[in-house]
Amino acid sequence: MPNIRPISDLRNNSNEISEFCKVTREPVYITKNGVGDMVVMSMETFERREAQFELYLKLAEAEMEINEGAEGEDFMTFARELRKNVHGKI
Repeated sequence: MPNIRPISDLRNNSNEISEFCKVTREPVYITKNGVGDMVVMSMETFERREAQFELYLKLAEAEMEINEGAEGEDFMTFARELRKNVHGKI
């Protein structure tokens, strides 16, 4: 269930809202005059969502390239080369 709070709570209870966002990793929806206005979330949650979004964009781009006829590289060959390059360097 989404946590919905009036904008006055953001001013009066910002520490409580911050703690809620950090502990639950959930956003808080802020309303202004009874209408949705903004969303508040922890930096960790924001960064995780941004990383997910970036991954989805890359996957969509790769899928589009495949649909246009691009040939991918064999995973086992790629993994073998990657291991060879990394082995002994970590």
